[in-house]
Amino acid sequence: MMTHDSKDFNCTAATTGFGRSLSLQVYQFQGATPGKKVYLQANLHGAEISGNAVIYHLIQFLQTLDNQQLQGEIWLVPVCNPLSTNQRSHHFSSGRYNSYDGQDWNRIFWDYEKTGVDIMAFAQAHLHLEPEAIQTQYRQMIQDQFQQLLLETKASSRVPFKHYYRCQLQSLCLDADYVLDLHTSTNQALDYLYCFQGREASARDFLLDYGILMSTYDGDAFDEAFLKPWLALESCLADLGKPIQFDLESWTLELGSGMAMDEFSIALGTRGIKNYLASKGVLKVPDFPLPITTHHEIQFVSRQQVKKYHAIAGGMIQNRVELGTFVEKNQLLYEILSFNKIGKIPQILQVFAEADGLVLDLAINQAVNQFDYVLAMMELG
Repeated sequence: MMTHDSKDFNCTAATTGFGRSLSLQVYQFQGATPGKKVYLQANLHGAEISGNAVIYHLIQFLQTLDNQQLQGEIWLVPVCNPLSTNQRSHHFSSGRYNSYDGQDWNRIFWDYEKTGVDIMAFAQAHLHLEPEAIQTQYRQMIQDQFQQLLLETKASSRVPFKHYYRCQLQSLCLDADYVLDLHTSTNQALDYLYCFQGREASARDFLLDYGILMSTYDGDAFDEAFLKPWLALESCLADLGKPIQFDLESWTLELGSGMAMDEFSIALGTRGIKNYLASKGVLKVPDFPLPITTHHEIQFVSRQQVKKYHAIAGGMIQNRVELGTFVEKNQLLYEILSFNKIGKIPQILQVFAEADGLVLDLAINQAVNQFDYVLAMMELG
């Protein structure tokens, strides 16, 4: 058996009404030889639970291996946001937004690039070094800045919980090589991933059919905060005539629908992560990478090609297209049964596609106010 351990990390700023600290459970698997560090978490948003089952299946799988079959280490953190997971409205999980300030839990993270560091100056000063040395020194700079933030956070009595919480999660992953953040839609959705520039070839290893390319981003999301400083350094080095792509990657996998343990999405996510880790040489196991990896095709669209439709009036949604349906421009997407309350009989309002595309996401609630979210399309072509 390989070496593995589990640790309980207290979120010391967050306690229940009875004073018990919230905590994170971290499972660590260590191979016989040093190598890459993989960090994997699930359930950052409260309704997005299927990633926890993926982690469970990965833990069961890793326990069957000997330490020669893992090179490096894997850290797994299920239920990584206890506050959001416990948040309820009647029977429904919510937990997308911090109930204290209304901020999205996945828009709070520390971005090294926003600290004012001169990345171009670093690139110029280290241009003569080999890529491995550049990576080591740059990572140390990031870690030093983060440790300063950590000290300031712990020393202040004016820091809100979200700042303690982000430090908790990011302290676990800043030294990783591959970061995987498992989400689902809050609604009903297909399985897909978010992919950063230059990482398209690795995206194929997850064996998902669809990917959204991140051409613009703020750096506040978990996956962005990890990789964005490295992408900035790669850009600076390329401008200086020394193009380097570091073997560092960050992914958000969207595995199915919210508030559901969808067996198909769980199996798809588990298989894809095993395949990805085998393709990266972290796992040395029979049958992986799967033979289909070399010719698997993933369809990419830019983030700007994902278009959301909002209700043109209040009412009840009916006769809408199903998930995964390809629709053509001007094809009927859905109807609204509208009780207009202006002395007229109820109306059926029809909404049509404004472009060709794939139905990617559907709102769970089929009763809408005007301008409520209804569905999202991945526009093609």
